[in-house]
Amino acid sequence: MDGLTLTLLAVILLQVLSAFFSGSETALTAVSKPLMHQMERDGSRSAKRVNTLLKTRDRLLGSLLLGNNLVNILASSLAAGLMVGLFGDAGIVYATVGMTVIVVLFGEVLPKTYAIYHANKVALLVAAPVTAVVLVFTPVVRAIELIVRLIFRLFRAGNGTAITPEASMMELRGAIEVHAGEAEVREERRMLRSILELADVEVGQVMTHRRNLVTIDAGQSAAEILDQVIVSPYTRLPLWRDDPDNIVGVIHAKDMLRAVRARDEGIEGLDVCALASDPWFIPDSTTLQEQLQAFRQRREHFALVVDEYGSLMGVVTLEDILEEIVGDIVDEHDIAVAGVRPQSDGTFIIDGAVPIRDLNREFEWRLPDEEAATIAGLVLHEARRIPEVGQVFRFYGFRFEIARRQRNQITALRVTPPPKPELKA
Repeated sequence: MDGLTLTLLAVILLQVLSAFFSGSETALTAVSKPLMHQMERDGSRSAKRVNTLLKTRDRLLGSLLLGNNLVNILASSLAAGLMVGLFGDAGIVYATVGMTVIVVLFGEVLPKTYAIYHANKVALLVAAPVTAVVLVFTPVVRAIELIVRLIFRLFRAGNGTAITPEASMMELRGAIEVHAGEAEVREERRMLRSILELADVEVGQVMTHRRNLVTIDAGQSAAEILDQVIVSPYTRLPLWRDDPDNIVGVIHAKDMLRAVRARDEGIEGLDVCALASDPWFIPDSTTLQEQLQAFRQRREHFALVVDEYGSLMGVVTLEDILEEIVGDIVDEHDIAVAGVRPQSDGTFIIDGAVPIRDLNREFEWRLPDEEAATIAGLVLHEARRIPEVGQVFRFYGFRFEIARRQRNQITALRVTPPPKPELKA
């Protein structure tokens, strides 16, 4: 075998190695960390190697870059020598043009393109040989790292970035939104998004407002109170005395029915307030995450929400918080309230009292809920006035038309959402 053939074979072999280094770098950079972590827990040795390599990312990238540059430079040198021998000084130009095309096409673009679309598969395949490469190049890479640190220190530049909890949360949110176009995981994505938002949502945004509460006057007779407890769809009812804001206790339907059954002399004379538990008041600024922990610690499911002045605003239950995660939980005693009515033209007739968070969760909209809890409140906040029936407003990409108004309250709106972007094939 002559020298020309050997040189050509050496250049081809070096380009194969270049493709290996380039593809490995891309695959190990784009690999799914959660998937590798789970596969390692399931016993995959290749996934374990991948995770070990990712723990020393600087050394990994340094070794791959060092190997890639070494083989590319060596291949270019051999090609230049070969071309000069065949064509003289003009061979340098031929070698430069030819090796540029070969390196870019076969050593960079093709392997990196394949690796980016099959990152997990490629990462598992190259984990073992890359581990060997890192071990071989570790002494050189450490020397290079030392030089880099000295240069950074000389110019007073940082060479690392701390991962903050905020950054980790943003990464989690981003990972969830990556699958926004996949209908198969819509429910899972909705629940995961809601879990991450528990620390940002206050109980005032999910509570049952005081005007919708069912409360009982403790001054009534036990028979009258029992009648109201039986017909109510709720099991826990606040008791008030003298003033609806003066909550003196919370009666549980089961406690009252148990007491009635235990009495032989009838219900008259039963002290309902003695059966009631003490009211638990919480500020409306409490986050859902804090309240969920408080419910678990106190082993209670019901709390009364008050504002900064101590006035009753509403009630929040454990079910309210769970519904923020899993969606509405409807049982046979719940009152069905028509809130959203889809129309054939793609619009929605929505009651003004429907919470914005329910709309965002159901239709994956992005309406802000920081300044207002209901859809009517959002329109009032943006309009800065009480609109008339028929008035139209456009904001956040939506069209809002006032459909009904009762006194100063918007009771219904026709909402036209922005058109959904078409998915390209």
